[in-house]
Amino acid sequence: MRAAEKPYRILVADDQADVLEALAMSLQARGFDVEVARSPQIVLETLRVGQYETLLLDLNYTRDTTSGQEGLKLIERILEIDKQIPVIVMTGWATIDLAVQAMRRGARDFLQKPWNDEELAAKLRMSADLYRALQHGQRLEAENRLIRSQAPRLIANSSAMLPIINMISRVGSSEANVLITGEHGTGKEVVAQTLHALSRRADKPLVLVNTGGLPEGTFESELFGHVKGAFTDATTDRVGRFEMADQGTIFLDEIANVPLRQQAKLLRVLESGEMQRVGSSRTQTINVRVLSATNADLRKACALGEFREDLLFRLNTVQIKLPPLRERPEDIPILAAHFLKKYCERYGKDVRGFKRDTMEQLLRYPWPGNVRELDHTVERATIMCQEDLIGLSDLGLQSSDYTGGPTFDTMSLEDAEQLLISKALARYKGNVKQAAQLLGLSRASFYRRMEKYGLNATRKEEH
Repeated sequence: MRAAEKPYRILVADDQADVLEALAMSLQARGFDVEVARSPQIVLETLRVGQYETLLLDLNYTRDTTSGQEGLKLIERILEIDKQIPVIVMTGWATIDLAVQAMRRGARDFLQKPWNDEELAAKLRMSADLYRALQHGQRLEAENRLIRSQAPRLIANSSAMLPIINMISRVGSSEANVLITGEHGTGKEVVAQTLHALSRRADKPLVLVNTGGLPEGTFESELFGHVKGAFTDATTDRVGRFEMADQGTIFLDEIANVPLRQQAKLLRVLESGEMQRVGSSRTQTINVRVLSATNADLRKACALGEFREDLLFRLNTVQIKLPPLRERPEDIPILAAHFLKKYCERYGKDVRGFKRDTMEQLLRYPWPGNVRELDHTVERATIMCQEDLIGLSDLGLQSSDYTGGPTFDTMSLEDAEQLLISKALARYKGNVKQAAQLLGLSRASFYRRMEKYGLNATRKEEH
């Protein structure tokens, strides 16, 4: 039997027999191989002699104890035995501080009782898939590269993300081209990294290309390479991005911004698997899986004649649409905890969590820049915080940022984009470089949008 057909081996720990029985029945009915433990000691003994792909742990084991300290210590002991095994923690006494502490100790995810059976199964399946990928010889190097580079993880605990997690789990190991859509900052690149890590190409290159930032004059050279003498500045041969990604994966971000003339050249490569460097008559065969992303409505663009329908068919064998952060507020606490852990390690800070009113503000704020904006906000707060808990003033979010203005529910896509551009410029006092980085745009793309919406007067050049 192939590894992919084996049932996932899950170790579940809780001090309540009825909870263990309910979890075991639910997970076994969904194809998991489940073993249970009622104490931290049994967990550690079982883990030393058995092989498991994910652990699901309660945080409290002593009667009348709700601090979660037993579970937090257990996480540390587990990771001493196996540093890579995913740990998902659950408790009926969930607090934001406890979530932060669990994530900082090494937990992969956090779940509050009572749980949703399908949501829990999806989380366990995703974690087990990633663990198998780590253990599989041909994928180990690629996964370790992601870990060493501290690439962002796909962190989700909400019902809005459940179908996304399921789809990634099913599609990851396939060869299908995937189109990832969603607003700026929703995590499209993270999804692309996850799909590559789960694929049979995980030990091959993942090449990231911001197609929206490529000047039309150098588009072919950037993607397909050129030979010496192909044009005035071609003083040496150059390998293009597709050739770099041969046998691996290429991620084409901002695909909607590719000019029509260049779309035809891109389509030809996707259809035939063949390309030529600029200035060369030699045809090269390449084998590349294509992942692409956009925040635009490509079907509408096709109807307007701005995007080739045949290219869209090539790109979206499968489409994954990411919801904005405002539609998945349950994820804000665990995302904030993850970012806090990352930046505490980076800046040598010892911040324990968020004050209650601070977390309430994080939950109220509409996050027009989505997960990327939350990331930047927590980074700033970590740097500014001088206590053991982050306060309101550390966030730097102004009430004017999210009250009294138009809402996304009544906006068109262009209205929303114009608002994002305006607010990004206002936040950074006209600094185009910082505003573009916040929204994940190249400066060229950002300038085009400024001109489109008549925002040229606020432009401020960087030196």
